[in-house]
Amino acid sequence: MKNQCFNPFLPSWEYIPDGEPHVFGDRVYIYGSHDMFNGWVFCINDYICYSAPVDDLSDWKYEGVIYERNADPLNKDGKMCLYAPDVTRGSDGRYYLYYVLDRDCVVSVAVCDTPAGKYKFHGYVKYPDGTLLGKADGDEPQFDPGVLTEGDVTYLYTGFCGHGDKSRSGCMATVLEADMLTVKEPPVFVIPSDTHSAGTGFEGNEIFEAPSIRKFGDTYYLVYSSVKMTNLSYATSKHPTKDFVYGGVIISCADLGIDTYKPADKPANVVNNNHGGIEKIGENYYIFYHRHTNGTPFSRQACVEKIAIETDGSIAQVEATSQGANGAPLLGKGEYPAYIACNLFYLDDCEKHPKLTQDGKDGDEELGYVTNIHNGAVIGFKYFDCKGVQKITVKTRGYGHGAFDVRLSPTGETLGSIKIDSANQWTEFSGDIAIPDGVHALYFVYCGGESWGMNSLGFGGMSIDN
Repeated sequence: MKNQCFNPFLPSWEYIPDGEPHVFGDRVYIYGSHDMFNGWVFCINDYICYSAPVDDLSDWKYEGVIYERNADPLNKDGKMCLYAPDVTRGSDGRYYLYYVLDRDCVVSVAVCDTPAGKYKFHGYVKYPDGTLLGKADGDEPQFDPGVLTEGDVTYLYTGFCGHGDKSRSGCMATVLEADMLTVKEPPVFVIPSDTHSAGTGFEGNEIFEAPSIRKFGDTYYLVYSSVKMTNLSYATSKHPTKDFVYGGVIISCADLGIDTYKPADKPANVVNNNHGGIEKIGENYYIFYHRHTNGTPFSRQACVEKIAIETDGSIAQVEATSQGANGAPLLGKGEYPAYIACNLFYLDDCEKHPKLTQDGKDGDEELGYVTNIHNGAVIGFKYFDCKGVQKITVKTRGYGHGAFDVRLSPTGETLGSIKIDSANQWTEFSGDIAIPDGVHALYFVYCGGESWGMNSLGFGGMSIDN
C-alpha cells in the first residue's frame, strides 16, 4: 500500500454508515447510507460512493453523489431518508441499487451501467400481479435490503425486528427474477426475531436489522446486526433460503465480548447500532462496520477489520482497531490524529464516553478530534510496532489542568505522564516516556483537573518519537 491504513478509512469528515463493500473489476466500492455531521436523524444525506484499488486500501477515491433521495417517485419532495442500501451486478451486466425509504417499507431499485455512476430509478420489487413486496396481505415490512445475484436470479434479504415485537418474524429471503424486480419465490424466514426464536439455536442472538449476504465457496454467509445491536453476527448455510445456522459474533463496535484488555461486558466505545458486510479483497477477508461519533446515533463512520475464515467455515470475533485494513501494526513513530482512536470510555462508568467530533458544519473538511474529556477518560489506539520510543507528545485545546497517563492497557502500569494546561489553540505538550520494544496498544488516561464549559478539553492527536 502507498500509505498506512487507518480507521475510519475514509476522511474524518465523512459519515457513511451501513457500509456494503463490493469488488467490481479491480476496485472495491463502498456503498452505504449517508449521515450528516451533527445530524438529528439517520441517513439524511444523498447516497455517495468511495472506491479503492483492490491492492491498496489506503487509496480511497470519492466517486461523488450516485443517487439523490428525491429521485424516487415516492419521495419527490425529498422529505424521506434513504436508508441502508446494497448493490449487485445483474445478469445483464448492469448494477442495481436496492434501498428502502425511511417511512415506506417497500424495496426500491435504481440502476446504472457502471458501479459508481449516476443511478436512475428502475422500479419497485413486486409480485407478478404488480402488488409491491411488503404491501400484500401477510407481508411484513421490508427493511435494510441485502442482495446477491447468481445467474438469472437474485436473492433479496430484508428485515427489521424490534425487541419484543411479535408482529415481526425475522429476516426474510425473497428470490427475484432476472428483471431484478419481480418476485419469483415469495419471502421465507431464515433468521428469527427474538419473539420467534425458541428452539432455533439463535436464542439471544436473533436478528435486529442489517442483513448482508455473501457466498464463499459453497457456503452462504448471512451477516446481521443482532438484538445486542452493537454486534455484527453471522449465520451460514449451504442453501440461500433455508437451513441457516448461527455462527457467532464477528465484531462489536464497542468490543463487547472482548476480554483481553477489559472485562468482556464493559463497552470500550459507544454502544449503539451496527451494520456492515464481509468482502474478499485480494486474498484477504474483511468485515466492514460503523462506529458512532459526536455523542449521537446520527453521525456514524465507516470502519473495517481484517478477519479470517477458518477451514471449518467459522469466523472468530475481532477487535475494533485503529489500524483497520493496514495488514500490520502502525509504525511506532510519527504523528497520529485523534480521530483514529478505537477505544473511548471511562474507567469507572459504562454509560459515559469521550466523543469524537469536528469543527465546522457537515461537509467541512475539518479533522476529527476527541472531546468530553474528564477525570478517568480513556483514549486508546491499537496497535503500534514500537522500537526505541522515548518521547510522547499530545496535542490539546481548551480548559484543562491535569495530565495524560500513558499506559499499554487501560488499567496497567503508567509508563509516564504528560502534563497539560489550558490553551485556546491547539498546543503540544510532551513527556519523556519510554515504551518497551514490541507491538502495543497506547492508552491515554486523563487524570486530575476538570475540563469545563464551552471550551472544554479537546484531544487532537499524538506523536511518537525515538
